[in-house]
Amino acid sequence: MILTTCAACAKSIDHDAPAHCVNCQTRYCSDRCERYDRRRGGHGKICGAIASGGGAEQHHANQKYDEAVADAVEICAYDTEGQTCFICMDGDAEEGLVRGCACRGAAGFVHVSCLARQAQVLVAEAEERDLDDDAFNARWRRWEKCGLCEQKYHGVVRCALGWACWKTYVGRPEEDWARRMAMSVVGNGLYHEGHYADALVVQEAELSMLRRLDDTDFVNILAVQNNLAGTYQYLGQSEQALQLKRDVYSGYVKLKGEESRNTMVAANNYANGLLVLRRFEEAKALLRKILPVARRVLGESDTLKLTMRKIYAMVLHKDDDATLDDLREAVNTLEELERTARRVLGDVHPITEGMEDELQDAQDALYARGLP
Repeated sequence: MILTTCAACAKSIDHDAPAHCVNCQTRYCSDRCERYDRRRGGHGKICGAIASGGGAEQHHANQKYDEAVADAVEICAYDTEGQTCFICMDGDAEEGLVRGCACRGAAGFVHVSCLARQAQVLVAEAEERDLDDDAFNARWRRWEKCGLCEQKYHGVVRCALGWACWKTYVGRPEEDWARRMAMSVVGNGLYHEGHYADALVVQEAELSMLRRLDDTDFVNILAVQNNLAGTYQYLGQSEQALQLKRDVYSGYVKLKGEESRNTMVAANNYANGLLVLRRFEEAKALLRKILPVARRVLGESDTLKLTMRKIYAMVLHKDDDATLDDLREAVNTLEELERTARRVLGDVHPITEGMEDELQDAQDALYARGLP
């Protein structure tokens, strides 16, 4: 997570809390905590290292990046043994290799640091050339998406890239667009690796920042609220999550229309919230409204469309009042989705594995009715 608490007592502090170490900018909730940490809490032993590392925020980001890369390399070690980074072409560098996208075979093996440098260079060139929004965003997405298979990174690799992005831009002014977007990238990385409590800290700080800066683009607010809602759900706050998801979906419909990808993402999240609370009829009604739009607008192998259809199948087979036709439709849909996910994303992608698990659950529900 980012630094939002007092370094001495861990109390939450405002972004502009005045108490801080003048040397390394470590922040405190009060002058009393600053004095205590300096005299008796051990801060004096690490102050110099923090200051030389760019200050408290930068030093913390660097540490979290190093930890995340080490975790990613360790988890990917078996799959990457004997492979070569597709960017620097070095397989013997001190930093280990990772792969966390949809590449297969000998493709996609890479150093996290190489991915970070590549994304940083692309974004810097876009800034220098003052590219339009579409070209700019395409380059920025390299912080989250593989340049070979064009699929988003997942798991530990996405988390490590999130910290790489944050440590790259954290030193910029708070109102700088790249720093603001980097906060979203690191929050998403934490979320997708299952660090929900840490993701919540980042997302709440991001929302507070946007409101503090009086961001006039309400779409930015909706995007952060959409992420927050997902985190609330995984932290067990399902009712609060559903209310926020409903508001976000409604907001996107008004601002962007039903065919916007942002709107469809929000609708998908709203449907998932209804599913979690077992409000099946409402979920069916929503999905039957948005699925025709998704079929018209999205490609057959688009991951959003795959996930949306998966949720619809889940709504069908998890309902205690499901008919045999509902169960058969759920199984047939999930069989098709599992094949598509395997073809597009590979066998070990989380979406593919999720399809396999859900297909097994749907088949079990059908077999429980005595059907072969």
